[in-house]
Amino acid sequence: MTERTLSTTRRSLIVGAAGGLVAASANAAPQALSMNDLKKEGDVACLYHCDYGDNARFAQTLNNISNHYSAYGADPFGLQLVIIAHSVAVKYFLSTLEGTPWKDEIIDPALFERVAALAKNGLKVHLCEITFQRLKLDKSKVKDAPFISFVPSGVATVAALQSKGFAYLKVG
Repeated sequence: MTERTLSTTRRSLIVGAAGGLVAASANAAPQALSMNDLKKEGDVACLYHCDYGDNARFAQTLNNISNHYSAYGADPFGLQLVIIAHSVAVKYFLSTLEGTPWKDEIIDPALFERVAALAKNGLKVHLCEITFQRLKLDKSKVKDAPFISFVPSGVATVAALQSKGFAYLKVG
């Protein structure tokens, strides 16, 4: 067997999982990406800009992402999709809303289950660090999932990905 170098690109994670190699972390915080870490890894790439907290609108975003994957046969190499979440949209990726401005809200757990199912096709979620700083949100409340990472700024990431060839979609 040849030696493989594990990296955090979606292709290597998929290959690693398929080959039985699993890079696991015990309740580690999501990875923090720099703007230089953001890459377009395929011919077709799209970012979904999510800065809203309406559950029905977020569910529709997930419907659109599912349809997007369907058009490409759920091929993680044929399509690269990313959710950029900032402002109130980060709440969909928290393990608890206690101690947040949304502490009295109820979020259907099926929404995150849908995100996790879409992540099996390669979906990544980037959360805005500025949102966490400004709202004094505890980063340890982010759900432990390998497809979630932090980026310095949600809006800067939207622009950076567009400049790298990602199409832009926003539901609503």
